[in-house]
Amino acid sequence: MANQFMRADEVAKELGISRSYAYKLIRQLNQELKERGFLTIAGRINRDYLEERLYAAESGVKQNVGL
Repeated sequence: MANQFMRADEVAKELGISRSYAYKLIRQLNQELKERGFLTIAGRINRDYLEERLYAAESGVKQNVGL
């Protein structure tokens, strides 16, 4: 079973981005979650939330992702 949270190294590898940019992306997404009232873990992002924010446009869901 895959871990529910992804670290920056995993995000960087999956998205083909640098580790520093992965940290920036994680901080941004964690801030969104905090604003919605969720608890977050620094340096980690919920795998489902990351996929929802990145791939929602591909599934036909129209939303302003702001990434």
